[in-house]
Amino acid sequence: MNLRSLIVAVLLVLAGCVTAPRAPVETPQIMVAPSTWQQVDREIVEASQSATEQTRIYARGAMDYWRTRVYELTEQNFIPWFSSYWTQEWLSMKVSWYTISAKGEQDASEKRLAAYLLEQYQEKVLAPAALEVDPDAILTLAAAFYVDILKEELQKISQRHGVPMAQLNGRIQKIPAIALGPPPARNASLYQIVYAEPLNNLPAYAALIDKIHKAGGEKGVGSTDIAMAPVARRASRRMEAEMAPRGAASAVAAAAGKLAGGLITVGVAGVRALIQSADRPDSEALIRSSLGNTFDKAWTKLVQNPTTGVMAGTLYMAGQIEGSLAASAQPPVGLPVDHVESQPSQSTNQQINP
Repeated sequence: MNLRSLIVAVLLVLAGCVTAPRAPVETPQIMVAPSTWQQVDREIVEASQSATEQTRIYARGAMDYWRTRVYELTEQNFIPWFSSYWTQEWLSMKVSWYTISAKGEQDASEKRLAAYLLEQYQEKVLAPAALEVDPDAILTLAAAFYVDILKEELQKISQRHGVPMAQLNGRIQKIPAIALGPPPARNASLYQIVYAEPLNNLPAYAALIDKIHKAGGEKGVGSTDIAMAPVARRASRRMEAEMAPRGAASAVAAAAGKLAGGLITVGVAGVRALIQSADRPDSEALIRSSLGNTFDKAWTKLVQNPTTGVMAGTLYMAGQIEGSLAASAQPPVGLPVDHVESQPSQSTNQQINP
């Protein structure tokens, strides 16, 4: 009997293990008064505005750091490279080749030298700086920063007004944050952006970034030829002026024989080195001035332009959110704001039985 009782008990336990799980208890819905929803909408607008200002401070700080690194790397990497004797010799060879292959094109050597110097500037300055931070990274980091602040504020709004987060989520699903469609994948609600992990995985956000890049055009800090034009013009003209004496010196050296010719060639190279050394301070000053002025203008545009700068993504989403709530967040006509805010919301805590 004892064994039979034990078997029965085990079977009962096993039967209990395979029993279908109970359905989860639904969170009761809360009756939220229209005046409360209106206050919630108003506070979402205020939260968006506050988040935008905080993001602006963050983006400006990040851009200040990027500018500092670009200037440091220009001094450390680019200017010493450009001013060195062997670089000047190499550039002279390139200018000679540019001049020979110009085929009558005006200022061909200057333009091609500027393009080459830009390639070197990208490699020696902008690319290393981008390993730490750059405007494209700041654009996305700023938008993510804005969204994180907004997400925290939504939690506080939910708690402050006793509105369950599930019901608030249902409301913010109807608030557009990105509206670039069709197709629907180019659109996203406030709910979608605050719960996207990470934000740049959201197709609508990727479409927004693409729109910002296209609005900015292909020209940028790393591709503009304005900064290098004065530097290339000065270098090209100086090097072209040196070509004739170099050609005469080579002819004299060839006629003088190997020994004397070698001495003449070395002597001419020494003179060129002295000339380049004397010209170096002026060349470096020109580089600093030209690059600095052009870079500062580009930097200012990246900081301030609302459609193509580092705040463009944030400002677009904030504009969509605040614009969609502009009507619902306003008090009824003839009813002052303070009256709406002071209205009791006893119905907030009334439960609807599921």
